[in-house]
Amino acid sequence: MRIMAIDYGDAHTGAAVSDLTGLLAGYTQVIHSRRREEILAGLGRIIQEYGVTELVLGYPKNMDGTLGPRAEKAEAFARDLEEAFGLPVRLWDERRTTIDAHQILAFAGQNAKKRKKTVDGVAAALILEGYLTFRRSQA
Repeated sequence: MRIMAIDYGDAHTGAAVSDLTGLLAGYTQVIHSRRREEILAGLGRIIQEYGVTELVLGYPKNMDGTLGPRAEKAEAFARDLEEAFGLPVRLWDERRTTIDAHQILAFAGQNAKKRKKTVDGVAAALILEGYLTFRRSQA
């Protein structure tokens, strides 16, 4: 079983796929597009290549836990994912993942320009790690 986490953004969408055991985040990729059709096509290739069976979509809540326009976009995209791939989609609180991803990449020595191209993949990996940790705690 492989799980894919998605960090859906306006211009960049990060994807991270678990290992076969569903315990560790592994492969990551960033799809650089604003067009929903291109994003879905890119995610579809990853789903097919890795045999993904479950999707986890970052759910951008406000820091106080309320929902805003970004959360509504995520909800609409979750419906698109379910329709396109017929896989279960879980919305997962993604507060601070992009901030943490920037910090991780800065600590690794990447400059701001380089970080912009990879930060969404790292954010997706953080979303996936959080979800996988939750699943293990529920087992």
